Amino acid sequence: MTDLRQEQAGQRRPDRAAFAIGIALGVLGLVVGIDASQLSGGAYAQIGPTAFPYAIAAALLVLAAWTMVEAWRGDFPARDVDKIDPIAWIVGGLAAQALLLHAAGFSIATGLLFAATARAFGKRQLWKTIPIGILLSLAVWGVFFGLLRLRLPAGPLESLFI
Repeated sequence: MTDLRQEQAGQRRPDRAAFAIGIALGVLGLVVGIDASQLSGGAYAQIGPTAFPYAIAAALLVLAAWTMVEAWRGDFPARDVDKIDPIAWIVGGLAAQALLLHAAGFSIATGLLFAATARAFGKRQLWKTIPIGILLSLAVWGVFFGLLRLRLPAGPLESLFI
């Protein structure tokens, strides 16, 4: 029976992927809750350092239950098919940034990530997006270095401004 016929008959099958996401959310909620129980301190105040981790754990467990109920009912809309090319461009950009960050510096590595992400979203002119990404990243590096006094990895381009 096709999906359309199942929907018309009101017999949608449980969504296994959404159910797995619900289980993962539940496990994450339990891990956060267990970690929060290991925290100490703040006995002098009613709201201590464990209040927010417990709230996050509770929210994750509620979202996990809600996701699993909706998955069991089959109420999630049909998902689009993933396109591999844009995903590969973004993952490749992230890998390039991670590999080049300390060798080439923040601006060049992050500029390449910017260009790869722009390519994933349909901007095919790498000759234009790479310099734009490097200049924007250099501006971000300058804000962190000059105003915030935080040190991001510096390469040959950043060395011109140190």
